[in-house]
Amino acid sequence: MLDNSPRHIVAAAALVTNDRGEMALVRTERRGWELPGGQIESGESLLDGLKREVREECGIDIDIGRLLQVRSNLSSSIVIFCFEATYVSGELRPSEETPAVRWADAQTALDLISQPVLLLCLRDLLRSDRPTLYHAYRSNPFELLETREI
Repeated sequence: MLDNSPRHIVAAAALVTNDRGEMALVRTERRGWELPGGQIESGESLLDGLKREVREECGIDIDIGRLLQVRSNLSSSIVIFCFEATYVSGELRPSEETPAVRWADAQTALDLISQPVLLLCLRDLLRSDRPTLYHAYRSNPFELLETREI
């Protein structure tokens, strides 16, 4: 019998800033430059999983702040929670998953990020009056289906 129960992958990302106002970026082979984060493992809390992912992907420890954005990729059934975060300690370093990492100012980050949804979301995150936003979209090709404040 086919199981049609709802299933979603849960992931988290962080807009990590340092004391110079720069943000941490990681480069992956598949998506190019993006904010650090990744899939939350079974039995792991959202915040613990985000801290682990940031440490694994770029070698730094963070303090997590408020929820900034929720993204729903309907093409892959993934829900991504994006939080603000501040750098605490460690040195940026690449990993097997992220062959390049860097600190970047806002304009450099916008110039580096090439994926349409990631660029849209970063522009929202950089707004000074940023409310918490929800985006629903499909990928390949990118199609924004819904945006709303939550």
